[in-house]
Amino acid sequence: MILDKETRLYEIEQALRKSAEPVSGDALAKSFSVSRQVIVQDISLLRAKNVPIQSTNRGYYIDTPSGFRRTFKCRHRDDEITEELNLIVDLGATVEDVFVEHRYYGKIAATLNIQSRKDVKHFMDDIYHSVSTPLKNITDGYHFHTIFARDEETLDEVEAALAEAGFLVPDETFKEEA
Repeated sequence: MILDKETRLYEIEQALRKSAEPVSGDALAKSFSVSRQVIVQDISLLRAKNVPIQSTNRGYYIDTPSGFRRTFKCRHRDDEITEELNLIVDLGATVEDVFVEHRYYGKIAATLNIQSRKDVKHFMDDIYHSVSTPLKNITDGYHFHTIFARDEETLDEVEAALAEAGFLVPDETFKEEA
């Protein structure tokens, strides 16, 4: 399967998160139809984005703290992105990614790993100083976030806060234990 770089980075991260054992660079290279050197570069890029990837002689793995993940479907205007992200990190959760489900292109995703207001500010500065627009804009504002928290109560608080702010699309919440 040949993917663009951003999609490949996202898929590598997801493969590492889902694997119970380290995944070798050769296995990743074969899986994504790229060279092992490309995988080494991709791992470096993911680490630069604060993805906690560890290396062993058996392969790569993500050093994931124990906790919980929940995926929320949201919708809002561009001028509400900062409010949405701050709301989540202020409750002690991490915004791991953003993705959309496009009817033609399928799933399009980007790793965020936003954990603080400082991260939100950097992300928004990048958005505002870019020629690109937020990913949600290709699906009329609809998008998903995978949210990580150390406990279910925090995820419940995030869900309630997103709903209260009018950002949560009802009946579109999925739970996954980390």
